Amino acid sequence: MDRLPHCPPERGPVVDVGGVDLLDLQGRSALVTGAGLVGREIAATLAAHGAGTVVVCDLAQGNAEEAADAVRDAGADALPIVTDLTDRASVGRLADAARATASPVQIIVNNAGMPPGSFEDSSWVKTFADSTPEEWEPLIRLNLYGVLYVTHAFLGPMLEAGWGRVVTLISDAGRTGDPHLAAYAAAKAGAAGFMRSLATEVGGRGVTANCVALGTLWRSPSPPSPEQLQKMARRYPLGGPGYPRDVAAIVLFLASDAARWITGQVYPLNGGYSYAL
Repeated sequence: MDRLPHCPPERGPVVDVGGVDLLDLQGRSALVTGAGLVGREIAATLAAHGAGTVVVCDLAQGNAEEAADAVRDAGADALPIVTDLTDRASVGRLADAARATASPVQIIVNNAGMPPGSFEDSSWVKTFADSTPEEWEPLIRLNLYGVLYVTHAFLGPMLEAGWGRVVTLISDAGRTGDPHLAAYAAAKAGAAGFMRSLATEVGGRGVTANCVALGTLWRSPSPPSPEQLQKMARRYPLGGPGYPRDVAAIVLFLASDAARWITGQVYPLNGGYSYAL
């Protein structure tokens, strides 16, 4: 592995068409929700490719600050904000703070979507028959309502400017169905349906809306052991898990002018675990 998932990204090769780098974000401001390893890598990659300001929000202030530091290291201005995406008023305060930056947000990355502490506490992973409505609620509020709240709060200026990108990270659970994740899958599938409808509504005004469906990612700052890689390789034709940098690469593409004619789509990012037709 050439670098760990949490290391600051370097700017990759340009996509040059007629002397224009289609991956250059041209100083446009971006919002990335969720500032763990994946969100941090996305935010830093957008910064490395020309974003002017990257607003990063998280429920944990430490995560937001670390992501902001990565953005600054990559060459862009950063604004870290503590936000509860399940609370409409908190999202409204996020939008107010973002509006005070030099330019309006024109790129939304709805990255947040896992329950707090989900990697330490997997008690929410269970059969639907054994689950309760109280356990469904936080999954649906974060993964569906959070996407709705954020997109609604920032969409207006995009429509006024005639240019915008909305990229929502969902899960293969919501695309193909995984056992023990029914409520989570329902919320992710709902977010995908929302994005398709949004794409149809706003495409004529220069705004695209797409999803990336994630398979298993290696989210630890330490590399996997050979034993862990061997275990994961059995499930993935490409021989192992994805890393945050893989997510950042496709988000950058969908946020750029290289993807100007793509909207309403769901891109599986899963190492071949499942396929799309």
